Amino acid sequence: MDLRIFTEPQQGADYETLLTVAKATEDLGFDAFFRSDHYLKMGDADGLPGPTDAWITLAGLARETSRIRLGTLMTAATFRLPGVLAIQVAQVDQMSGGRVELGLGAGWFAQEHEAYGIPFPKEKFGRLEEQLEIVTGLWATEVGKTYDFDGTYYQLKDSPALPKPAQGRVPVLIGGHGARRTPRLAARYADEFNMPFSSVEDTAAQFGRVRDAVAEAGRPADALTYSNALVVCVGRDDQEVARRAAAIDREVDELRTNGLAGTPAEVVEKIGRYAEVGSTRLYLQVLDLSDLDHLELISDKVQSQLP
Repeated sequence: MDLRIFTEPQQGADYETLLTVAKATEDLGFDAFFRSDHYLKMGDADGLPGPTDAWITLAGLARETSRIRLGTLMTAATFRLPGVLAIQVAQVDQMSGGRVELGLGAGWFAQEHEAYGIPFPKEKFGRLEEQLEIVTGLWATEVGKTYDFDGTYYQLKDSPALPKPAQGRVPVLIGGHGARRTPRLAARYADEFNMPFSSVEDTAAQFGRVRDAVAEAGRPADALTYSNALVVCVGRDDQEVARRAAAIDREVDELRTNGLAGTPAEVVEKIGRYAEVGSTRLYLQVLDLSDLDHLELISDKVQSQLP
C-alpha cells in the first residue's frame, strides 16, 4: 500500500508552507506529495494568505525535492486550455526528472470561477474528454510530426506537440463517483482511478464498474492502479485524536466513519479493509499543514505496519 500526502492549500497555505510539508513527505518516506487545484477557500477557513497555483507550486517543488512523485487531485479542465496544460505538465515533468502525475477532472466549484473570472461552461464532461484526448495525444506524437484535433470544443492544427515529458508517459489520474461516464473515461485514458472520500462498500462498487469498463475497452485487468483519497486524523490515544480533529473543525466520530481516524492500530485496520477491495494507494488528506508531528506519527506507526 503506497501512502501519499494530499494537501488543500486553498484553505490557507503559502509556498513556503507547502515546501516544508513536501520536504517532510520526502524525508519521512511517503511516496508522493499531491495538492488540490483550487483558487477559493471552502467553508469557514479564512484562506489567508490566498491561493497558490497548483502547477507553479509543483514546478518549484520539482526543483527542491528529489524522490517523491508530484501531482494534482484534481486539476480542473476549466482552468486551462488543453494545449497550455500539456506544455505546463511536460515542463514540470522535465524539471522534476520525470516525477509528475496529472490528475484531471471536469471542474465543479462554480464560486471560484466567478471569483476569478474563469468561464464555467454548462457542458463540462465533454470538454474534459476532449482535454484528455488532446493532452495525451500531444505527448504521444512523435518528435518531428504534428498533431491535429477537430473537436466540438477545441481545435488544434499543425501543433508541433512540444515539449515532451521526461517520462515516456505521464501517469493520468481520473476519479469520481459517476456510475457510467466516469468508468468509461478512466478505461480509455487513465493509468490510475481514484475514489475520493468514499466508504469501503462504495469503493468496491465503483472499482467494479471501472474494472468492467477496462475489460470492455480491451485493456488488461491490471492496466490501472486503484486508489482512494481520505482525510486522515491519527493520534497516539483518544485525546490526541480529539485534539487533531478539533484543529481541523471536524468531529471524531464523523472522521472515523468517513475517513482514516483513530489510533495507529485503528487506522491500519481500516486501511486493510480498503486493500481488501483492491485499493493499493491512499492519498492522505492532511488539513492541518502546521502539524508535522502528525506526519511523523503516520510514518512511524502506520506506514511502517503496512505491507
